[in-house]
Amino acid sequence: MPARTSPEDVLLVIDVQHDFLPGGALAVPDGGAVIAPILRLAESFDHVILTQDWHPPGHVSFASRHPGRRPFETIALGDGEQVLWPDHCIQGTHGARIADGLDIPKAELVIRKGHHPGTDSYSAFREADRRTPTGLAGYLHERGFTRVFCAGLATDFCVAWTALDARRAGFEAIVVADACRAIDLQGSLARAWAEMAAAGVRRA
Repeated sequence: MPARTSPEDVLLVIDVQHDFLPGGALAVPDGGAVIAPILRLAESFDHVILTQDWHPPGHVSFASRHPGRRPFETIALGDGEQVLWPDHCIQGTHGARIADGLDIPKAELVIRKGHHPGTDSYSAFREADRRTPTGLAGYLHERGFTRVFCAGLATDFCVAWTALDARRAGFEAIVVADACRAIDLQGSLARAWAEMAAAGVRRA
């Protein structure tokens, strides 16, 4: 990484929340290890944006919503295949809070996603129905940003979907690998890196 990035660059810090850290409801293995490198990264950027999973109780992605189903099973929903998760990042709870150690006062915006009860949302740009935008692309274009750096949790889900949608929205996209950690569910990490490489997402 350069000592200083350009004014057209933005760092997206994705879902570094208590429920994804050790002891959380959907802990990403070694998830807490992303905080220190993200803090160092943020020093090199003039512009930082945070994202936050923000689910209502009984969200469609929760296994508890589907009788007889268990977390990490996959079912078919109207938007396609859906991984079922433990209840996590429920609005207003401690688990949904941005990690206490992630102190980035200059962050300019928090994008909350997954707040529609019947639609999941991994990407910071577009809900999982692939139709509903979050407004992030318009914000970045209007601000004149051209290059998006992605870090956070988890590499193979929210980080990858965000990086892929950044490319679709016309931005350069770079994933900072050592500032991310993965769930790696049945080969999902390898698939995510392959999809990102094919889309022109760079790995730093």
